Amino acid sequence: MTATDQPVERSVPKPVFTDAEAGAKEFPDSTARRYNYFVPQKRKQTHYEDVTVEVQPDPRHYLSQGWLYGFSDGRGGYPLNWTVLKAWGVDRPEPERFPGSGGKGYDWPAHGWHEFRDPNEEWELSLYRYNANVVRQVAANVEAAKETKAFDQWNPNWVQFVARNVGAWMHVEHGLGLYVFANAQRRAPTNMHNNAISVNSMHRIRTAQDLALYNLTLSEEVQGFDGAAHIETWNSDPNWQGVREVAEQLTAIDDWCEAVFATNVVFEPLVGELFRSQLVQHAAPHNGDFVTPTVIGAGEYDYAQRDLRYTRAMFQLLTSDREFADYNKEILQRWLSTWTERSITAARKLQPLWSQSDARPPRFEEAMDTVKNRFTGIVSDLDLQPPNELSH
Repeated sequence: MTATDQPVERSVPKPVFTDAEAGAKEFPDSTARRYNYFVPQKRKQTHYEDVTVEVQPDPRHYLSQGWLYGFSDGRGGYPLNWTVLKAWGVDRPEPERFPGSGGKGYDWPAHGWHEFRDPNEEWELSLYRYNANVVRQVAANVEAAKETKAFDQWNPNWVQFVARNVGAWMHVEHGLGLYVFANAQRRAPTNMHNNAISVNSMHRIRTAQDLALYNLTLSEEVQGFDGAAHIETWNSDPNWQGVREVAEQLTAIDDWCEAVFATNVVFEPLVGELFRSQLVQHAAPHNGDFVTPTVIGAGEYDYAQRDLRYTRAMFQLLTSDREFADYNKEILQRWLSTWTERSITAARKLQPLWSQSDARPPRFEEAMDTVKNRFTGIVSDLDLQPPNELSH
């Protein structure tokens, strides 16, 4: 090897550790396996809180540069004025932000919207698991009915009732899921609200899909079943025009809180449960139908056991707010009056449906009394007064 073949020592930077690099310094929580940037609702934080709380950032907390995204008119992120209701702290000016300022000047959380926790603890995994289980169960029930020729037991008038009226409810589920709840979840100010309301949206859309697939099955399995009858019913049947009008009015609400409140607190107990539970669930078995209640009952369970549960928790915080309780109650009472009158009118237009099947359910007035009592209980749980329109 000649002198020119000798390896030349190259001059390259050598790493110098100063203990300033990420992860070098040890803190009391360096080995913690849970986040500690939020106050858990209970003594220990849950997995739901770990994957949900503060996933959506907020400049009132720690975004020193303000919102990372905005709209063409200059508004950024999730404006709190997308609803007229208020939670404590929302009227405070945004804190002065600069590097190292942290949350200086405010107690945690920065405002009361962040106190909401979904009692169902819904997040991505729970949504997929729950809906997959429901779809499997509904599909299994329908397949079993096909195998055992259970549809042959239906009374003739009941075939027409399901084609027209159960099919028409599909439009309600689809409209509310896509245009009320999917819209409201984008406008809500925290990820906890977004998750709960978007799951509500998926429940509605899944139920609409269940009913659509059920309609196709019945078109193939039941002689004389008109799979397109629900379209004419929804568009022009006078018995359904009240429901259609209110459903369309709900989709036009701009205030996201009013949309959720009017649908889950007023429309659902007075119209949804009246139709699903007091009519279809009661009448179907007496007309030889033990399948339809399992399909439409899945949607009933979604509302009664899950969607209403988070709605109660969300509005109870607002009616007991440490700063705006009276203000919120005044607005909610006005919403109650408006939507109760509309929903009662729509419900009463459904009355002729109670006489369309061969074996009839309990009287319409008994069904109305049942849903009114249910509605009164929900309103009382929110520390509100049943509106006068309920007795009209």
